[in-house]
Amino acid sequence: MKFGNSPSEWRHLLPRPGPDSHKHVRGRLGVVSGGALSTGAARLSARAGLRVGAGLVKVFCPPDAAPVLPPSLEAVMLASFATPEQLQALADPMDAVVIGPAAGLVESTALNLAALARTGAALVVDADALTLFRDRPEQLFAWLDRDDVLTPHEGEFERLFPGLLAAEGREGAAQEAARLAGAIVVLKGAATVIAAPDGRLAVNGDGSPWLATAGSGDVLAGMIGGLIAQHMDSFDAARAAVWIHSEAARRFGPGLISEDLPQGLPAVLADLLNGSGSV
Repeated sequence: MKFGNSPSEWRHLLPRPGPDSHKHVRGRLGVVSGGALSTGAARLSARAGLRVGAGLVKVFCPPDAAPVLPPSLEAVMLASFATPEQLQALADPMDAVVIGPAAGLVESTALNLAALARTGAALVVDADALTLFRDRPEQLFAWLDRDDVLTPHEGEFERLFPGLLAAEGREGAAQEAARLAGAIVVLKGAATVIAAPDGRLAVNGDGSPWLATAGSGDVLAGMIGGLIAQHMDSFDAARAAVWIHSEAARRFGPGLISEDLPQGLPAVLADLLNGSGSV
């Protein structure tokens, strides 16, 4: 079933806090950070998760990154881990976890992903956690559930699903990839395609060229994770996040860097939730 990606299709599904809400009710998001020299991507994802409404965001980092992260993540909790088993224990209470941004193309990333797959958290798998499996995609797919989300750009997609884009085009390739992976696939681009393994498909025709900047995908991964953590259906969370991400970039315009995107989210969300403004 093919959907458009107009806010009218998913606006009513956006999470709203109630009078008795507290941070745990509003959803718990985990973000796995890279090492001390690679923490920026996790910062972007974590801040984006907070800005879309997750009540609690915790960054899980290797020990060498622990002294680096706190000064710039005032509202984010921090926990370090030295083994996949420790990461699994930390992630167990989370509703969703983002892994991949600047995680490193090293075997420990695969082991960490396997550990996360043993938790009850929905996974948003991005960047290095996708590329790492280019020669063994079936291993990745075996760890995924239907509420997990893969967020490849075209290069990452081609590494996991070689030849599909050329054979099927973007929409057909995303649908087949979702079926093969058994998870949601967000094929990023000027017209981002969101596909679910049950056949649902949405195309976001409102992409912004200002998103062509380093780190914008890390922000999107955090947004998707933040909405899923609030118990939004993963397909709907992905298509809502894609549209909101593009709209925030469109409103900012020239000079946008990825650090600007989380700060632009509250205004877009307010218009969506209030049914006002330009949306």
